[in-house]
Amino acid sequence: MSGKLFLQAIVKFLLGVVLVGVLIFLPAGTLSFFNGWLLMGLLFIPMFFAGIVMLIKNPKLLTERLDVKEKDKKQSLVVKLSGLMFLFGFIVAGLNYRFGWFMLPNYIVIIASVIFLLSYIMYAEVLRENKYLSRTIKVQEDQKVIDTGLYGVVRHPMYSATLFLFMSMPLVLGSLFSFLIFLAYPIIISIRIKNEEKLLETELTGYAEYKKKVKYKLIPFIW
Repeated sequence: MSGKLFLQAIVKFLLGVVLVGVLIFLPAGTLSFFNGWLLMGLLFIPMFFAGIVMLIKNPKLLTERLDVKEKDKKQSLVVKLSGLMFLFGFIVAGLNYRFGWFMLPNYIVIIASVIFLLSYIMYAEVLRENKYLSRTIKVQEDQKVIDTGLYGVVRHPMYSATLFLFMSMPLVLGSLFSFLIFLAYPIIISIRIKNEEKLLETELTGYAEYKKKVKYKLIPFIW
């Protein structure tokens, strides 16, 4: 276990907790926003334990997951657009609670919370299946095409998991207006996938054949 990697992971984790907390609770004007605490718990508690597992069992994967610097201009734009989506989405959710615009009923919040947790489990399974997963788009040394498990169903199961994760977030926060902002994510991720597949077809041996074998990108029988 690398002390430097542990420190890097902890610092980024704590910065994430603080940033999300500020974006949600400052606009809400109170720490009594239950939906905010619910999302924080659903998001960061599993993330903490997943990070510990990766640190112990696969520190190389954790290192790759901590690397968020995109060199490609298009992918850098995708990251920035995603950041803006989260920024405005969380702020609007906090303002929604503060001014009582329209809070979604509890049963929707509960359903969204279940979807969020199931998506997290799916995300963890993708991490288990694919040791080459990186936050940035690149082909690693000795990387091979993964075509088993979830990768035998859709070509980008990690993005499938994030799609459900991110779309359920504003619903956990109880904000319909925030959900409308997060509808930008399917568009953002489609841009990322298009650019990523061009790279994989060019640089990853066997990916063109894999595309013929697995037809769907994110959702079986839909897309």
